[in-house]
Amino acid sequence: MKATGLKRRVLLQGGSIALMLGVHQIARGASILAVRVWPAADYTRVTIESDARLNSQQLVVGSPPRLAVDIEGIDLNTELRDLVGKIKPGDPYINGLRIGQNAPKVVRIVFDLKQTVRPQVFSLAPVAAYKHRLVLDLYPEQAIDPMEALIAERLRDAPKNGSTTTTPGNGPVVATAPPAPAAPSPAPAPVRPAMPPGDPLGDLMAQQAARPAPSGPAPALPPGGMPLPPAPPPVVAAAPPARPVTPPGPPPRATASRTDRIIIVALDPGHGGEDPGAIGPNGTREKDIVLQVAHRLRERINAASVNGSPMRAFLTRDADFFVPLGVRVQKARRVQADLFVSIHADAFTTPAARGASVFALSQSGASSSAARWLANKENDADKVGGVNVGNHEAQVQRALLDMSTTAQINDSLKLGGAMLGEIKGIGARLHKAQVEQAGFAVLKAPDIPSVLVETAFISNPEEEANLRRADYQENLADALMRGIQRYFAQNPPLARSRQL
Repeated sequence: MKATGLKRRVLLQGGSIALMLGVHQIARGASILAVRVWPAADYTRVTIESDARLNSQQLVVGSPPRLAVDIEGIDLNTELRDLVGKIKPGDPYINGLRIGQNAPKVVRIVFDLKQTVRPQVFSLAPVAAYKHRLVLDLYPEQAIDPMEALIAERLRDAPKNGSTTTTPGNGPVVATAPPAPAAPSPAPAPVRPAMPPGDPLGDLMAQQAARPAPSGPAPALPPGGMPLPPAPPPVVAAAPPARPVTPPGPPPRATASRTDRIIIVALDPGHGGEDPGAIGPNGTREKDIVLQVAHRLRERINAASVNGSPMRAFLTRDADFFVPLGVRVQKARRVQADLFVSIHADAFTTPAARGASVFALSQSGASSSAARWLANKENDADKVGGVNVGNHEAQVQRALLDMSTTAQINDSLKLGGAMLGEIKGIGARLHKAQVEQAGFAVLKAPDIPSVLVETAFISNPEEEANLRRADYQENLADALMRGIQRYFAQNPPLARSRQL
């Protein structure tokens, strides 16, 4: 009897302690573990990571533009205060922020914005190395058009390309001083960089360049503050009349061996932002390496041409931010890319795996168990990077990924074979001697030959060291460029009208 009473008291005391601990845990609420900010031209992302799911409410205020976010069930701590210092001056959307304990267990963050935004606020469940995440994506009110971004980039490059002129029967004349005029003549029209004939993209760029500049302040006076003297009186009949200029004839008709437009290659550096990709034994992040390789390859593409038609590279991301898989495909289709090259650095569970690989899409299953494993891993990038699955646009993008064609896959295999041969030519080890196939979501553009290049195994210490070296990256970019050129030599791009 006495023993039974003792047991009952012990159980009651244990239950009371458990109940007290439970109340304490509930009262404590969630703890903020980390905050991160990923500014980019496409959008700025703010991530608040916590050990439990966070509830929030947000309000957009108009003039001046601000976004107020109330996060419930937390107290202001050091990690949240650190968010203020993570806003950079170059952020396209956030000018600054204020943060404080608005009420018990409610923290308010007020973002002072540089422009009006369309915020998306959503939660992500724990995945990979991350706990719960509250994500705030700040998109511009008018979404950035990839085609407009491509045009703007080419217009920025136009002065560099237009610094030389060619005279009939002579070589290029570089930065020569104009001769002293014997007699004035009507002012010639300003010379603009020539665009490929019959190229609607070039025509649109020329129209944008021809728009009158906004009126600015009056021109500055010369040194000394004195106005310029009036122009001298004209000299009559001093110069022979100018010969009439014969208008150029129509451009040659495009054929299978000659194109009359810009050749666009979409480069897709994998991962980015919240998604670091694979991480090497010495801490090298895949997302950084593949972006560096993409920049080097862009330089080579922008300096090249196909049968006289200029080439232009378009990057699905040109900085450290996350782009969902469907958006990468959507961007490439918007600029009507001729090729799509996704750049990655492989990883495996053991450091012994090594070698480069090239993959194309498969509609009937993976060519190997390793290819299937890798495709599943790469297709999970949206879970790590963070996608608002309730967004209607995301649902539309997923639907577009099911439209691939046999012709696209056949062309992709040809492109992959050309690249694989050139990678082998620089002395790099190949993981597989032939192009492999699997259901990579990022390769499902139905009208663009698309390949995914695994440059090396970043999980292998020797190959990780190679990927960090500038000379190895240069050689790799050279090999990929030669592969692209080999493909076009055997499969010339046909002329087509770009729908702008």
